[in-house]
Parts: sequence; C-alpha cells; structure tokens
Amino acid sequence: MKGQGKYMEIIGIDHGNAAMKTRSFCFPSGVVEYEHEPYTKKDVLEYNGRYYICGTGRQPYQRDKTATGRYYLLTLAAIAKELEKRGLKSPVDIRIAAGLPLTSFGRDKRKFRRYLLSGPDPVLFKYAGRQYEIRIRDAALYPQAYAAIFMHTELFENEPSVIVADIGGWTVDVMRLDTGTPDAASCRSLELGMIRCMDEIAEQVRRSVGLSVTPAQIETVLKDKPCTLDGKAKTVIQREGEAYAARLISAITESGFDPGAMPIIFMGGGAGLMKGRVAPRFALSRPIILPDASLNAKGYEQLCGALTEGAHHGG
Repeated sequence: MKGQGKYMEIIGIDHGNAAMKTRSFCFPSGVVEYEHEPYTKKDVLEYNGRYYICGTGRQPYQRDKTATGRYYLLTLAAIAKELEKRGLKSPVDIRIAAGLPLTSFGRDKRKFRRYLLSGPDPVLFKYAGRQYEIRIRDAALYPQAYAAIFMHTELFENEPSVIVADIGGWTVDVMRLDTGTPDAASCRSLELGMIRCMDEIAEQVRRSVGLSVTPAQIETVLKDKPCTLDGKAKTVIQREGEAYAARLISAITESGFDPGAMPIIFMGGGAGLMKGRVAPRFALSRPIILPDASLNAKGYEQLCGALTEGAHHGG
C-alpha cells in the first residue's frame, strides 16, 4: 500500500472492454489523444502535459489491459467523475476497488494491481476543467461477477447451485456458485459479448436492408425504445437479438452448465438484452436478469468497504 492515510475514499471501477463503470457512471472505454488543448472541456483529461478525450466510443479490443496507458487514463477519468458526483474536493486519498474475471484472477491480479498503482504520488491532473490532486493509496482486486452477486445474496439463499453469466463487451464470463461459493473449476470465458453481438447485427442489417446502423441505434431497438429507423431494419435487429440469445444459451450449455437444472443469473452490460428474449423454448429453470451495468463496480466498492470495516474492527 502506498502510504498510510487515516481515511481513504473507496471508488469501485469496472474496467470493461466496451465501457468503464463506476457506481454512478457508465462511459465508453475510448480515449483520443490531442497534442494541443481541444475545442471543448467536456470529458477532457489533462495529464502530463497531454490532452485526452475520454469516453469517445469503441477502441480496439485490448486483451491485456496493462499493455498500454489507456486504462490508467480511463481510471483517472472515472475517479474524477465520482469525486465530482460525491462533492469531494482535492486533495483526497483513494482506494480503488476493481476486479478481474475469475478465469484470469490468479494470473493477472498482481500485475493489474501494480498497473493501477504505477502513477506518481500524488497524481495531479485536470478533468473537465477542474484540477485534481489524488493519492492512490491502494488497489483491491476482486473476482468479477462474484463481487456483484455479493450484493444480492437473497438470489441464492434457498438455491444450492446457481449459474452466473456476466455479459460484458467482449466476453461472457460464466461461473457456478455452490452454496454461495464460486466453483473455480467450472469458470468459462466465452467470446460472445455485446461487441460481437452488435457487429453481427450491423452486418445482417447491411446484407438484408442495405443500411449502416450504429451501435446506439441497435441498442435502442433491442430495448424497444422509439427510433425512426426503417421498419425492415428494426425487424432484422430484433430477429438477430433473438438469435444472439439462443447462441449464448447454447454456448453456456455446451460449456458444461445446465440452465435447465438450476437458476441462471444474467448480469453485466448486456443483461438487459436478454429481457424478453429468454423464451420458454429454452427450458430454463429460472432466469434472473440484473440489467444494472454498474453492478460489478458497486459490488467491488461494497465488498471493499465491508472488508475494510472488518479489518478496522479486528475481523
């Protein structure tokens, strides 16, 4: 841990391939660098004499999030957003609560923690025109999905076994909980996340209707919200949304899970897509949908807070 402060503000951050999430915000995991000050201060991070617009849309998939400085910059943006939301002024000591998929948790935990703590002390930067001085004192890492379910133990109170499917941007991380404990041997990471889904739907719309639709349009249609898009394109989007749900459930089953024998909890940024698409023909035991995209970030923060409080009381 860097230093020993009396109080540290805990900020939970979910470093997604498609989006960054905190308990209050969700924004795209995109960064565009500018050599000179850009035309706007909105979402602009000024760090080490460079300017970055954070939340600019999709970036190339980055399997190793420590390979470049992008996720460190996005972490600073996420912290600034939360500090502003919470009404906290600099200087402030921060404990980051973040996570990794259970499939790579043991392998990547130390490296990702070092990455989050790799900046100067203190870290000085501007975000959206406001000056920040923070000291990142610690970074606590927790298993993705499991930390989120920590907030909803009532979902498996009377269930000896449940399946959890965390639908992210690039992957769907699947695990089984037995009496509330993850079965590490059962964990799988399927490359069937929302980026794949959106790309496939966009391609089918191009082939069928000849239109180039955006991810925002696709998401709007899938959520049954009003949109002036061509009716034929909407039909294709809805059809492909159903096909994606079928492919996902099939892949989960082929990975050794039986959603007909035990409840399955869909969570993550793509969970809302499953709503209304878990048809009776799938013969699922009991589908549970948690569409809150910030659920992991909230879980990291709550779990970190509970463990910190326990440590202070000798627990």
